Amino acid sequence: MGMKGGGDADLHEIDRFGRGVGWIAYPGETMERASHAVAVPNEERDTDDVWVFDPVDAPGLDDLLSELGTVAGVVVGLDRHKRDCAEIATRHDAPVYVADWMTGVADELDAPVERFGSRLADSGFEAFRIRDSSVPPWQEVGFFDGETLIVPESLGSASYFRGARERLGVHPMLRLTPPTEALSGLNPEQVRVGHGVGISDRAAIAVEDALSGSRRKAPGLYAKTLRSAIGI
Repeated sequence: MGMKGGGDADLHEIDRFGRGVGWIAYPGETMERASHAVAVPNEERDTDDVWVFDPVDAPGLDDLLSELGTVAGVVVGLDRHKRDCAEIATRHDAPVYVADWMTGVADELDAPVERFGSRLADSGFEAFRIRDSSVPPWQEVGFFDGETLIVPESLGSASYFRGARERLGVHPMLRLTPPTEALSGLNPEQVRVGHGVGISDRAAIAVEDALSGSRRKAPGLYAKTLRSAIGI
């Protein structure tokens, strides 16, 4: 299928846990673009609020979300992850949430936009900068509620992220400058990523291993990528 899937999407569920679910809309693509939804109790109404992170649309998605509750917001976690946020937000009459320090994102979304700072509205998630740089161009916000850590891009489990014996790996472009300060010491119970299946077992160890081995395992990862590209 190639790096990014085309044609008809085929919803593939991943990362099911008590309050949420993830999915990959094009299971055969190399990028393994993953999306997530987390339900949060709303004391003022009978249904839970559902927060949708970096979604790629697919048939059956609305039914999947309705199992969790009512969509309260759709979240852009990376400046390049506009994906299908506006379309899904519009269908559910919800705004798209963008970090108040992100630039060049809100104007490209054909939907109402809400800004957020250190907390993602009433979602229960703290929001923090993972990276804000011009070289390479990269604006990424992470989310953590004390149990679940959501990392849109800096960490992933897709094959092209992972070096030898890694369950999670640092993005190839950040291997020499891993986001150690932003992501160390959080001790999550589970990690959800924007590319690949999440980690629910010994998640904190997987994060620390990815960060500590990022530079050391970079040459092996780059060699693996090159071999794959030239078909060796």
